[in-house]
Amino acid sequence: MTDSRYSSINPSTAIALGVFHTGAIAALFFFSWQAFWTAVFLNWLALSLGIGMGYHRLLTHRSYKVPSWIEYFLTICATLALEGGPIFWVGTHRVHHQHSDKEGDPHSPRHGAWWAHLMWMVFGKGYHNETKLMGKYAPDLYRDKFHRSINSWHWVPLTVLGFILMGIGAWTGGAYGAASMVLWGIFLRVTLGHHFTWAVNSITHMHGARRFDTRDDSTNNWYVALLTFGEGWHNNHHAHPTSARHGLAWYELDITWLEIWALGKLGIAQNIKVARTDQPIAGTSEKAAA
Repeated sequence: MTDSRYSSINPSTAIALGVFHTGAIAALFFFSWQAFWTAVFLNWLALSLGIGMGYHRLLTHRSYKVPSWIEYFLTICATLALEGGPIFWVGTHRVHHQHSDKEGDPHSPRHGAWWAHLMWMVFGKGYHNETKLMGKYAPDLYRDKFHRSINSWHWVPLTVLGFILMGIGAWTGGAYGAASMVLWGIFLRVTLGHHFTWAVNSITHMHGARRFDTRDDSTNNWYVALLTFGEGWHNNHHAHPTSARHGLAWYELDITWLEIWALGKLGIAQNIKVARTDQPIAGTSEKAAA
């Protein structure tokens, strides 16, 4: 490859992805319904409560407010997706919004679909544990002791969960049960979750509909939205990044928004920001509607 972006590989990321993809394939030979439904539940916990509600709509864009203990719980849920700590994830996503599909965007498909989907991590610089550096892009999180700590130790909750699943599987199904629970609940589930999340970076900047004429290539993609509990309504999101609701039309299913809405009805979530379709697009010179 002549592209300078591919000049050096990130060995730790490449090895980790290789191990998890291998484990995901191995899971197909250790099927059990117990492991299957455990993986389904953990996928919702990690991607919807964790990445969608926690890392993305709460920590990155501050679309709503919750008590600190709920914020920390959602953060721990997000670490179960193995997408890095909160300061790394939030910092990277804020850079993406600042330079979306322009020079400086860490994962724009304009550099290639596979670059946006995966290769930006394999060949990019590894900032997962560079808490101080990434804290420049997420100073609000860097000031929080919990977020600083979990950013460096983001792999611990998933590791602990792995041992818990191993114990449950061994107790209910011996060695086969232990292998089944770990391979499905950790390796296959995390690997699929990665590709679902990465599809937002790649597919929803290449294929789909554009309700808003944003200054990037973002689109709304229904099947990515289904896989990510609502994150696939990406054009809506780029037009109104601080909105807690991404599916703005009645037919745009947004599971994560429904969960935030429910917390609001219970009085737990406060200051919930919701865009209207007649609001000006974020980043334009027009004054946003109240």
